[in-house]
Amino acid sequence: MSRLVLGPLVRYVDDTSATIWVEVASAGTVSVVAGEREASARTFAAHGHHYALVELEDLAPGRHHPYRVAVDNEPVWPPAESAYPPSVIATLQPGKPLRMAFGSCRVSVAHDEGGNRDFGVDALRSYALHMAGVTESRSADDERWPDLVLFLGDQVYADETSDAMQEFIAARRGVDEPPGPEIKDFEEYAHLYKLAWSDPANRWLLSTLPSAMIFDDHDIRDDWNTSWTWKREMEATSWWHDRIVGGLASYWVYQHLGNLGPIDRLDDPLWQRIATYDGPGELDITAELDELAERADQQPESYRWSFSRDFDTQARLIVVDSRAARVLDPDNRSILDDDEMAWLDDHLRGGFDHVLVGTSLPFLLTPGLHHAEAFSEALAEGAWGRLVGRAGEAMRQGADMEHWAAFEQGFRQVARMVLDVAAGERGRAPRSITFLSGDVHHSYVAEAWPSRSEGRQVATRIVQAVCSPIRNPLPGYMQRVTAAAARRPAGVFARGLAWAARVPRSPLAWKLTQGPWYDNNLAVLELRPSGMRLWWTAGEVVDREDRPVLRRVATVESIG
Repeated sequence: MSRLVLGPLVRYVDDTSATIWVEVASAGTVSVVAGEREASARTFAAHGHHYALVELEDLAPGRHHPYRVAVDNEPVWPPAESAYPPSVIATLQPGKPLRMAFGSCRVSVAHDEGGNRDFGVDALRSYALHMAGVTESRSADDERWPDLVLFLGDQVYADETSDAMQEFIAARRGVDEPPGPEIKDFEEYAHLYKLAWSDPANRWLLSTLPSAMIFDDHDIRDDWNTSWTWKREMEATSWWHDRIVGGLASYWVYQHLGNLGPIDRLDDPLWQRIATYDGPGELDITAELDELAERADQQPESYRWSFSRDFDTQARLIVVDSRAARVLDPDNRSILDDDEMAWLDDHLRGGFDHVLVGTSLPFLLTPGLHHAEAFSEALAEGAWGRLVGRAGEAMRQGADMEHWAAFEQGFRQVARMVLDVAAGERGRAPRSITFLSGDVHHSYVAEAWPSRSEGRQVATRIVQAVCSPIRNPLPGYMQRVTAAAARRPAGVFARGLAWAARVPRSPLAWKLTQGPWYDNNLAVLELRPSGMRLWWTAGEVVDREDRPVLRRVATVESIG
């Protein structure tokens, strides 16, 4: 495995095709063999690293295809000796009920007593050990393989680095040099991803379970794009340019590219440059990649990170970028710019049994937190005068008040889209519209309905399901704060503050139906004929710190 640096990761998979991503140590040709099917791709280079994306076609639907990876005909995967089963490509079976895991917020620290004490048990790794048959389960008996896993942000923490990452930083620059122990550039991001995806159990899981991904703030920095004031403060530093360019460039290579299916990749000019290159030697995209990243930061409408895919007519999955596509102009703030909002408007349609909207930030916070954030935005925009406005901006940054609720205009616009779909005004009304989110380091389920001011009746269930964290628990004092904010008195009080600041009434009303709970979790949803079913699982140490067992935390039955 000396030539295989990272991977293989199984990324986009449908009923007949699959995409395999790898990072290798040097230029070459990467081949993937799955039964009688074989495909290969030349590597491309970025900042001295070498990557390949191999696309297999004409696979049999609904089958598990064991596969092998080679670089220049040298076998590099699977390992010669492994405690885990053979890696497979599991193609989708048309008509089979979709089963999808999801979650967010995972730090990469040791899986020993110290790591588990400080950060809890890694729920993703616990799931991997169970699926590999290495450990027993205290969960229910239906923990079968999902069709894919959706990571909803903060797979890597660029601003809260581990001891291992800081050792790497110290070896190439002093940690007293800005930005200190935080990630500086592409090279450090590359090592951060290596730490995140190299644990043997998680590496095996990602080599078998197809994955889709979207970023959140810690992939770049806490509070990324909170406000125009925040952005100006960052751009005034000596190190921010390299951070944002390195962060978005590495995200394109490590996460975004594999989100896209073969047809969608055709629309990406940089990918087409890679796919059609037939010149001598290895194609180096460093300059073009950095240009894409810098332009995407300064002109968000120039590149789309959001993506969508359909699973027959049973489900449409829409994954929305609620970080990079923001409009931060104090006079015209929105969590999505006009182009991104139009894209979402075009994709948020009926005609499916279930519509799933992945967004790293919960669309529906607990009511107390939602109204508090809407209130903070109104203050920052001058509802109670300029002096109080500065206090509102400080409140927003200090308390991480930068979710959908703090961009009220965009929130109301999307809420009305949802009601249009639920009312059957955009095609056949689905059985459910479910927002899948992370970020807040606690998990819950909320259910919404049209507010009285809308005067609508809908049969579609409107649901918010949150799974956070996978591994990075909320401090105890914040658990108490969020638990209090979930109670009705807090919601009533915060709503009163929002009304006093002249925040418009929401098109939606909602309440928590399950939670909050604070375990490190990985959630799973399954679309059954009886409706959508959701459950959350966590790892629990019984005998060995490095071999936690899986246990069920919560189950929600028959939505829609």
